[in-house]
Amino acid sequence: MANTLSNIGKVPELRKRLIFTVLMLAVYRIGVFITVPGVDRKVMADYVKSGAGGFLGLFNMFSGGALENISIFALGIMPYISSSIILQLLGVVNPALERLQKEGEQGRKKINQYTRYGTVILSIVQGLGMAFWLESLNSQSLGTDASVVLTSGMLFKVLCVLSLTTGTVFIMWLGEQITEKGIGNGISMIIFAGIVARLPQAMAQTVELTNSGQIEQPVLLIILALVVGVIGVIVFFERGYRRIPVQYAKRMVGRKLMGGQSTHLPLKVNSAGVIPPIFASSILLFPTTLANIWPDSALIVWLHNNLVPGFAFYNVVYVALIIFFAYFYTAVTFNPVDVADNMKKYGGFVPGIRAGKKTAEYIDRVLSRITFAGGVYMASVCVLPAFLQRSFGVPFAFGGTALLIVVGVAMDTAQQIESHLITRSYEGFAGARGPRIRGRRATA
Repeated sequence: MANTLSNIGKVPELRKRLIFTVLMLAVYRIGVFITVPGVDRKVMADYVKSGAGGFLGLFNMFSGGALENISIFALGIMPYISSSIILQLLGVVNPALERLQKEGEQGRKKINQYTRYGTVILSIVQGLGMAFWLESLNSQSLGTDASVVLTSGMLFKVLCVLSLTTGTVFIMWLGEQITEKGIGNGISMIIFAGIVARLPQAMAQTVELTNSGQIEQPVLLIILALVVGVIGVIVFFERGYRRIPVQYAKRMVGRKLMGGQSTHLPLKVNSAGVIPPIFASSILLFPTTLANIWPDSALIVWLHNNLVPGFAFYNVVYVALIIFFAYFYTAVTFNPVDVADNMKKYGGFVPGIRAGKKTAEYIDRVLSRITFAGGVYMASVCVLPAFLQRSFGVPFAFGGTALLIVVGVAMDTAQQIESHLITRSYEGFAGARGPRIRGRRATA
C-alpha cells in the first residue's frame, strides 16, 4: 500500500486525475453552503437537527448536509439516481430501450441523454414538493417565532424550483466530469464526499455526549467495536469471489497449437457494489416528496407515516429493495449467455458442463446464489446498526448504509488507482522494448 501511494505522484496522468477529482469535490462542498433565496438557514438547521433520526437525517446524509443549509444542492444527486432506476426498469419491458442498451457506446450515450432529461423532470417535481414543504414550516408548525421561508408566494416557489433544479443538474455534470476525467465513479464519489464531510461532526458529537455522561464508556467501546466489525465484514464480502474453473481445449491456429490452459471465471459475491442501498434509499425517500405535493392523499400519507427509518415496516421494505436491486443491477451488468457464448467461441468450457446453453444456465444458477448472499450481506450491514443504535439510544449518524457506501467507494477507487499504475507499468515495458525491436529489424 505504501509503495502504491508513493507511485501515484510519479504517474503524470494519474496525478492530474486525482487533482481534478479533488477540485471537483471541493466545488461540490462549496456549493453545499450556497442557500436558496428567501429562506432562513439557521431555523432550518435547528429543525433538521431536531429530527435527525428520521427521513430528515437520512436525506441530509445523502445530500452531504445540504438540506440543513437549504442549499441549492439540497436535492442532492437523488433525482439523477431515480431517473437511472426508471430508465433501467423501462429497459427490461421496452424493446426500444433494450436495443439501445445493446448498441454499445452510442446506445449508452443515448440512454445517458434520456437520464439527464428525466433528472430535470424529477428535479422540478421534487423541487416543487420541497417548496411546498418549506412553506409549511411556519412559526405555528415549528413552535417558534421564526419561519423557514421569509416571504412565501409564487415568486418563492419559482426561485426554489429553479435553484434546486439547477443545483441538481450541476451536481450531475460534476459527477460525469469526475467519471470521465477523474478517478472513480463520479456519482458515488459525490455521495462519498458528502458522507465523509460529516464524519468529524458525528465523531465530535459522540465525544461530547461521552464527556457529558450521556453515553457511558462501555457503550462507546461497543460502538467502536461495531464500526470496526462492520468495516471488516464489508471488506471481506467486497473481496469475495466464486471462482468457476474454465478449461480451454487445444486447437490449431495456422501452424501453432493454441489453448490447453486452465483458468477460472471470477464471479463477485457483490457484483452490484453500493448501488442497491443507494437505489433503495432513493425509492424510500420519494414518498416524502409526494406527501409534500399531495398531503390529502390517504395512500401517500400512510406510506409517509409508516416508512420511517428504524421502524419495522421501513426495515422490511428496505431489505426487500436492497435484495431486489442486487439481483436487478447484476442482471443488467452481467449476461451469462454472452459469457457462455464467448467461452464457446474460444474453445472454453466448464469441466463437467456442456458448452453453450448448459454453461449459461450453470453460471446463472451460481450467480443467483451468490447474489442472494451478497444482497443479504448488504441488507444486514444497512439495517443491523440501526437496530443497535435504537437499542442504545445513541444519535450516531455514521450508520451501516453510510459505512457500506464509504468503504465500498473507497475500495473501488483504490482498485482504479491500482489499475492505472499497472497499465502505466505495462506501457513502460512496451516503450522500453519498442526501440530495441526496431533496432534489430534495422540491423537485419
